[in-house]
Amino acid sequence: MLGIGNALVDILTQIPEDRILQALNLPKGTMQHVDAETSQAVGVQLKTYGSAMAAGGSSANTMSGAAKLGVKCGYIGKVGQDLLGEFFTDEMRKTHVEPLLFTTPTPTGCAHAVITPDGERTFATYLGAALELSDKDLTPELFQGWDIFYVEGYLVYNQPLLNKALALAKAQGMTIAMDLASYNVVEDNREYMQHILSEYIDIVFANKEEARAFTQKDNPEEALHDLATLCDIAIVKVGAQGSWVQRGAWTVRVEPVPAEVIDTTGAGDLWAAGFMAGYVNDASLDKCARMGSLLASNIIEVLGAKMDENRWQKIFNSLEQL
Repeated sequence: MLGIGNALVDILTQIPEDRILQALNLPKGTMQHVDAETSQAVGVQLKTYGSAMAAGGSSANTMSGAAKLGVKCGYIGKVGQDLLGEFFTDEMRKTHVEPLLFTTPTPTGCAHAVITPDGERTFATYLGAALELSDKDLTPELFQGWDIFYVEGYLVYNQPLLNKALALAKAQGMTIAMDLASYNVVEDNREYMQHILSEYIDIVFANKEEARAFTQKDNPEEALHDLATLCDIAIVKVGAQGSWVQRGAWTVRVEPVPAEVIDTTGAGDLWAAGFMAGYVNDASLDKCARMGSLLASNIIEVLGAKMDENRWQKIFNSLEQL
């Protein structure tokens, strides 16, 4: 499985109360693009609360999760010629993802992930080097030897890049999966997203807010049906209410795995990782969804979008019983 996305280093900070987000001018639960100066200012204001660092970016998280489940994964992105770029590359290798990374003098992108007491995360994202990944970087050779192409919805802001990537993947006969990223991303790019879903996407992942923004339907099941008219497989995740999967006329609802929410960072990314790992191994779609739910339930019990080996061993043991 080959992924493409914004290669970012996540800087994770837990804050004690929501009002701090207001002081930072960050609407809760959103992903806001910021410039280098604003990113630095956010970092300074959050410094007092302490932080942790991890290789991030939506698609990169999904590739790392799927690779831990034994899927051969690669990742296309762009990083700076700096310490953060080296950190990102090393972290990809540590999770057994082949880093197909371009470099630039521009600093590596970073995302301040601000986590409120309810586990909700809000991002102030400086794309930096990631923003310079362009259609000119992509060649047919990058896509050869891969069966599945996984795209993060954040790339809709770079339409020339995304258009070329999707065309190259389709020319190779790859199955193409896409996560819709964030409800505000969908709201800003709804018409374009409708186009690429109908033309290129085989598997689409959305949470209930993204599905509502895309379809204008408040009912997640109705939104699922609309998405399923555009793609072969549609998934709508509804948090504590579980998830819905539809393929053609076939629909299934999968119960969530109970969990204690610490931080929802990476929940959707790891849900997709579990689902795609099952899909690659020809599991039934309801088992794929159960695998996604299992990974998501574990990632929300830790800070950030990466888990230690003890947590992964717990997941492996649970997978045997699905």
